[in-house]
Amino acid sequence: MIYNVRVTPRANRNRIEQVGNKLKVYLTSPAQDGLANNQLIDLLSEYFKIKKYKIAIKSGDKSRNKLISIDADI
Repeated sequence: MIYNVRVTPRANRNRIEQVGNKLKVYLTSPAQDGLANNQLIDLLSEYFKIKKYKIAIKSGDKSRNKLISIDADI
């Protein structure tokens, strides 16, 4: 499954808002040295209750708008 994700780094708390196949993700980590991307994968793993290795950032590695691929039966 593919999701369009809008990431907001340096938020007050971690949270995910889902609208259709679009996700708004708020992260407490800053967007430097891959910290926000790592936290994004951790948070999505908890949200969908799947292993981290089943989540991949397909595009937007250095952007707030990302395309995330999830390889699982949800």
